Amino acid sequence: MAAIRKRTTKGGGTRYHVQVRLRGHPTETASFERLTDARKWGQQTESAIREGRYFKTSESKKHTLADAIHRYERDVLPESPKSRLDKIRHLAWWRSEIGNYSLADVSPALIVE
Repeated sequence: MAAIRKRTTKGGGTRYHVQVRLRGHPTETASFERLTDARKWGQQTESAIREGRYFKTSESKKHTLADAIHRYERDVLPESPKSRLDKIRHLAWWRSEIGNYSLADVSPALIVE
């Protein structure tokens, strides 16, 4: 459940600090000037985490799908030599088709397209 704390700034203003903590997931926090924005963000973030569709967009915008494929080829593929050639061929196809998209932009709709 999201916890909201009222904070007073040095200038005398009010900020609302939201903290979402769910077992098995890292703590997410944000600050807002309006209580309604804080409540809305807390509810949306909590439900997204529970449904498995939440990840930080700032980090996902920094990397492309091609970066993730390269890391997979470097770290995981050497451990599975039997199916390595098939996986390399499939990953090369995905890299050429949608590898230039950021991870934040990769969605089921994009994959279907």
